[in-house]
Amino acid sequence: MKKIVLVMLVIAMAMSMVFAGGKKDASVVLNKDKPLVFFNRQPSDPVSGAIDMTAMNFNANTYYVGFDAAGGGAVQGKLITDYLASAPASIDRNGDGIIGYVLCIGDVGHNDSKARTEGIRKALGTWAGSTDPTVKQEGSVTIGGKTYKVVELEGKAMTGTDGSTWNANAATEAMGGWATKYGDQIDLVVSNNDGMAMGCLQASNYPAGVPVFGYDANADAIEAIGAGKLSGTVSQNVDAQAAGTLQVIRNLLDGLTGADVYTKGFSVPDQYGNKISATVQYKADQRGLFALNAGVNKDNWEAYREGNRDTGIKQSNAPVKKVLLTIYNSADNFLSSSYLPALRYYAPLMGIELTVVQGDGQSEASCLDKFTNLNNFDAYAINMVKTNSAADYTDKLKY
Repeated sequence: MKKIVLVMLVIAMAMSMVFAGGKKDASVVLNKDKPLVFFNRQPSDPVSGAIDMTAMNFNANTYYVGFDAAGGGAVQGKLITDYLASAPASIDRNGDGIIGYVLCIGDVGHNDSKARTEGIRKALGTWAGSTDPTVKQEGSVTIGGKTYKVVELEGKAMTGTDGSTWNANAATEAMGGWATKYGDQIDLVVSNNDGMAMGCLQASNYPAGVPVFGYDANADAIEAIGAGKLSGTVSQNVDAQAAGTLQVIRNLLDGLTGADVYTKGFSVPDQYGNKISATVQYKADQRGLFALNAGVNKDNWEAYREGNRDTGIKQSNAPVKKVLLTIYNSADNFLSSSYLPALRYYAPLMGIELTVVQGDGQSEASCLDKFTNLNNFDAYAINMVKTNSAADYTDKLKY
């Protein structure tokens, strides 16, 4: 009897502790309510491009931070046509009155790749209403007051032997094949990112003197412009994106809501005095913040050299919070050489302790299997392998 009474007393004391500590337990934020920011890869349908608003409305603290993909495609197209406008007649290598170009598409199902392909084709007149590699038309461009026909000789998705996309080695191989197949019909090489553009330049038979354009403003690409090897690229303002990703998380962790989430630290200083220098636009219908793009060429490349960090972000006294962040591909040139270093620079200034896990660029499981111990973190930043995989991550946060 005494044992029964003792057991009942222990149970009662335990229950008393639970209820007594109820106020404390109520303050614990469940994973499903914690800040969640998708970045660089916007949750969307890879075929239609429609934004996955189910993912974006996962909770009140879910946002996307990236860059203006459509605007970037237009900037890249203009960068190319501006170059051609003042190019010598010798750019038409075989003198046939046709400017032939080849296009490294990257990932045909990626929204950013689609926007760049569209921007390039519209600028050159080869847009036929689709980003499909095989759907294009004859265009035209004016060079030195003379009108030339423009033909996209071939466009190709760059997929590596391991299944990864935007693959630089695949671009090297493709360029070698194109140079052999088309010879002096190639007057221009265009790539949807810098990694593939630099890969093209590695082809042993790359046609000397043929201009090549990339996208991303990676450090090696910027130096290549300075050396006269790369003709141009587009900066998607990596510092604004990286700092913006962390700023949104910081704001949410500090309990900000409504417009304060995307204005504090952006258009006005936050409570710590930090303010991103670059313009970042908020699109309410996508719950997303987007950095603007800028063309980079031989005239302004030095302004984009590595190491120019945003001086508007300084050390703050913000309480330290833990954030789990995924990178879709450890070998991705832009993310590994530009985005991640920027994140690591700004995070400690904003009181954010980052835990970074990286995938292989082909299997979502390579990220998901490391998206664990979720209770140990105060917020999450997700860069998916596939743009339609958001639910795989939110499913793990539902509890």
